Amino acid sequence: MILEQLFHLRENRTSVRRELIGGLTTFLAMSYILAVNPELLGSTGMSKTAVFTATILAAIVGCLLMGLVANFPVALAPGMGLNAFFTYTVVQEWHIPWQTALAGVFVAGILFILLTLSKLRDKLINLIPSALKYAVSAGIGLFIAFSGLQTSGIIVANKSNAVALGNLHSPTVLLAIFGIIVGIMLVTANVTGGIFWGMFITAAVEMIFGIIPLPTGIISGVPSVQPIFGQAVTHLGNINSFQMIIVILTFFIIGLFDTSGTLVGVATEAGMVDKESGEVKGVGKALFSGALATTLGAVFGTSPTTAYVESTSGVAVGARTGLSSVFVALLFAIAAFFSPILTVITSAVTASALIIVGILMLSNVQYIDWTKFEIAVPAFFTMIMMLLTYSISEGLAVGFIFYPITMTVKGRWREVNALMWTMMVVFILYFAFVA
Repeated sequence: MILEQLFHLRENRTSVRRELIGGLTTFLAMSYILAVNPELLGSTGMSKTAVFTATILAAIVGCLLMGLVANFPVALAPGMGLNAFFTYTVVQEWHIPWQTALAGVFVAGILFILLTLSKLRDKLINLIPSALKYAVSAGIGLFIAFSGLQTSGIIVANKSNAVALGNLHSPTVLLAIFGIIVGIMLVTANVTGGIFWGMFITAAVEMIFGIIPLPTGIISGVPSVQPIFGQAVTHLGNINSFQMIIVILTFFIIGLFDTSGTLVGVATEAGMVDKESGEVKGVGKALFSGALATTLGAVFGTSPTTAYVESTSGVAVGARTGLSSVFVALLFAIAAFFSPILTVITSAVTASALIIVGILMLSNVQYIDWTKFEIAVPAFFTMIMMLLTYSISEGLAVGFIFYPITMTVKGRWREVNALMWTMMVVFILYFAFVA
């Protein structure tokens, strides 16, 4: 049997049926990205329908690579947090054209590929202190949750207090609040695909009450990706500033330990970690798949592609091999024909997804040792500065600057490796000459 030869189903104590159920569960849990990614990247000036297709193409390629090359039960798609950094920081705050930003994603992907092919892969991942990895993840959680509250109008700018509650009598704000409550209830009740169904219910209410016109259809041809396809390659020549180097480093660093951390977490859940060595089986091929997916995703026209922690939901119902990832790819391909529905996916509808994912990412703070002040300081500043500067990279920069300082004052300077000292200097230069 071809499937047995490709995925070693018996060896992994699974079946086609279990992998199908696992793939369907994972797809439902992460399918919100089909609505959120076009909404976010669309605010940069990119065509929303083209981003929809690019998102699907990146997910299909990533999932097929993860399934056929790595035989890993992990799904890939453009990552939350990284798409927010792309939109709010790189394009809107730094005024870098989205075409050049895509070129930065492409270069970060190439660096990621080279790293996965070298022996430096595991060493580089381990050189970044665990506390900062968790702080970055938690900080991105705060950031995207805040962006969900802001874009939906629940939180607005205020001259005296910086921010304040929005107009709670506005239909769109009330709709967003309703969606958040419904989404949280579904996820709390462990409903499969709770984030997706929360958005679905909110969109239905939005149409029933006439807050937005009904879509002109449900099924259509696949939207063209032509407006954004290949822009990453044709604009490589625009990467000629220190600011773009910071952009590429941020994409690279966040993408690296976001993907590696998710892979380890899913592999642990699936029992794919060697009990003696603690190594994850096939992690090299899995990381390579993620790196190649990011590079190709940039060519298609989307922000970095990464492994989805929602894959654990598929593992929980039985997925153990890459066949489940192949099924996820097939489901994304089917979803390509439902683009008209995008017209009803507004910021009020996507707010619940951003906030719930943000809450889930914030759980990483539990792994930070807050009792050690030299660790707590850089972790705290990483998270709080991402939120208050409305910039993921600047929050990361502040944390990376503080870490060598507090560790040195504490007498633990020998624990600060060369990479962290180098990053401190790079980010100081960034604040001195670019920010």
